[in-house]
Amino acid sequence: MASQFKKLAPLLNRVLIQKHEPVTKTASGILLQNSDDKQAVGKVVEAGPGQIDSKGNVIPTLVKPGDVVLLPDYGGQKIKLADQEYFIFRDSDIIGILHQ
Repeated sequence: MASQFKKLAPLLNRVLIQKHEPVTKTASGILLQNSDDKQAVGKVVEAGPGQIDSKGNVIPTLVKPGDVVLLPDYGGQKIKLADQEYFIFRDSDIIGILHQ
């Protein structure tokens, strides 16, 4: 049923992320060795408006669509939209924003 939806607007402080998969094969077909020190990196697709504090004020989400972020090794809710795999994390679970 979820595959019929094409877009998701995260609520509160949740962030929709598409993980970057490490390259395991070159264009010529050579298989690359799997590295144990790979880091979980993803791109923010959508971000919720933020968490609401006890006084009703919105604490904005710290990431925005397009940010490349470092993710924890475990966690996140896996979902499938428009035949692509995404993950939903709380913004507080994201380790950091990667800048080039």
